Amino acid sequence: MDTANPNARHGARRPRSPARRTWWVFGGFAAIALVMLGIEHRVHLLGGLPWLFLLACPLMHVFMHGGHGHGGKDAGDEK
Repeated sequence: MDTANPNARHGARRPRSPARRTWWVFGGFAAIALVMLGIEHRVHLLGGLPWLFLLACPLMHVFMHGGHGHGGKDAGDEK
């Protein structure tokens, strides 16, 4: 027996809270819903794939252009 807490049982586990169980159930339903949407609407998702590639080109240009010297002042250009 624990001397600090005489009412504590050795190896006793406290029950899980209902809120935690609710989140697990919600997560399960959400996962099933995402799988069903993916299966049922695969044609629509794959139909948008070429547009994602076209959208990626200007986004990569905007966000990755500073990596090779454009858009910023070089250290050697100070006068």
